[in-house]
Amino acid sequence: MVDRKDKRGGSRPDENPAGTPKDSHYAKLRRAHRDRKGGDQKAGGKPAFRPKAKMAAGEGPGDGLVRLYGLHTVRAALDNPARKIRNMLVTRNAAERLGISDLSALPFAAEFTEPRDIDRITGSDAVHQGVLIEAEPLRPKRLDALGDTNLVLVLDQVTDPHNVGAILRSAVAFGAGALITTARHSPTESGVLAKSASGALEHIDHIEVRNLAEALGALHDAGFQTIGLDSDGPNELEKTFAGKKIALVLGAEGKGLRQKTRETVTALARLEMPGAIRSLNVSNAAAVALYAAGKFLEGNKALGQ
Repeated sequence: MVDRKDKRGGSRPDENPAGTPKDSHYAKLRRAHRDRKGGDQKAGGKPAFRPKAKMAAGEGPGDGLVRLYGLHTVRAALDNPARKIRNMLVTRNAAERLGISDLSALPFAAEFTEPRDIDRITGSDAVHQGVLIEAEPLRPKRLDALGDTNLVLVLDQVTDPHNVGAILRSAVAFGAGALITTARHSPTESGVLAKSASGALEHIDHIEVRNLAEALGALHDAGFQTIGLDSDGPNELEKTFAGKKIALVLGAEGKGLRQKTRETVTALARLEMPGAIRSLNVSNAAAVALYAAGKFLEGNKALGQ
């Protein structure tokens, strides 16, 4: 028998030691209460997982518009004077997080809604965070509109919008001045791409070219060293850098760079990876390469080169 201290500091015998019929009775009552409160139970007494019924995405917006969603994506679009927004659906919570207190003060149609209503438009798999806008897509620029930048990223038929969005995010984070893609075999602007870019779509020039080999030639004429990333490249990327302007060229996952592209770039280089895995997802490779190129150019600038 186990003694327990009473309120006066003495001790008294435990009147209901564990394992007695009384104890089992209360345990059964507690389990019954959990069953009533939580429905079906898993082992350990936790409510069984009940997945939310999925919704497919609704029809597209029409009129050549794109649907953009997510707090970072929409905030960047609102702050971009070049972005023409037509309308917005937003929950009260998302509006507060975006700093919007009066929908009527916005220069476009906007209304409060519930998350489920946005699910019906985007599909329940989209992480819209309670806000959706319909807007005109940003127009890609021509190569001759390339501004004064010393670092650009070139994509050779990378088609996955998740990857392109992630690459855009890294490009903006590491100070690239433009993303160059081909008119064909590249994803168009979309909610998936913009969400993956997390607002970066509004902060970098997108240049679209018809012939990538000719575009690489034009970059050479503009003083760029063009470096194609290849897991079998003859030299490490960091040892390949030269000059004051760099264009990093990345190919599609699986296929890599096309043969014509490989023949046209100034150099082919690899990311040196000492681990067991010898290649990276194209968006991860872009981030590493951008960081390395940025460091090289920054060092040149510090040396006055």
